[in-house]
Amino acid sequence: MLSRTGRPLAAVLFGPIARACVKLHISADTITITGTIAGVVASLTLLPLDHLTVGALVIAALVIFDNLDGQIARLTGTASKWGAFLDSTLDRISDAAIFCGLLVWAYLHADSSYVEWILIGGLGALVFGSVVPYARARAEGLGMTASVGLAERADRLFVVLLGTLLTGMELGDWIMALTMWILCITAFATVIQRMVHVKKQVKTLANEGKL
Repeated sequence: MLSRTGRPLAAVLFGPIARACVKLHISADTITITGTIAGVVASLTLLPLDHLTVGALVIAALVIFDNLDGQIARLTGTASKWGAFLDSTLDRISDAAIFCGLLVWAYLHADSSYVEWILIGGLGALVFGSVVPYARARAEGLGMTASVGLAERADRLFVVLLGTLLTGMELGDWIMALTMWILCITAFATVIQRMVHVKKQVKTLANEGKL
């Protein structure tokens, strides 16, 4: 998945910037919070105002920039459970802002033939997409794993931003409708995959007498 295969490339691209931030005494938490605020503002202004192309590019740059905080934490030896918690929590806010911005855009600007499809698919993608990381966090809180599935965060972001970019290029609002339904279905499938994965672990532990 993109979240795993993209990390080595991001480390190479942002290594120099991370080292510069360390020299300037810019903390990982500062980068996390700043990136989130910028992403939320971009999502809730550019997208609803029908600037889809610019919005997709700006948000994509900020999503890539989000890798920087982890590198800074590792370079400074300040990686912590608090930092991981903060990053994951703010990621949920950033993701929700993107979908909220697109739903408002659909209501205000989308072709009437596709508005309902975009809104319903988008709401489904937002709901199931929020359950995907929760399922993993809950499983890990119970001492199990759930890092499986079709659509992890990086995959969902890639699809939604690509769909936004193509729609903004006036190739047709049907692209946004298709994008939302792809995200809705794959997020739902990922939730089911994680539930099945955890169920198997519970059964194994029960058979071993560890539960």
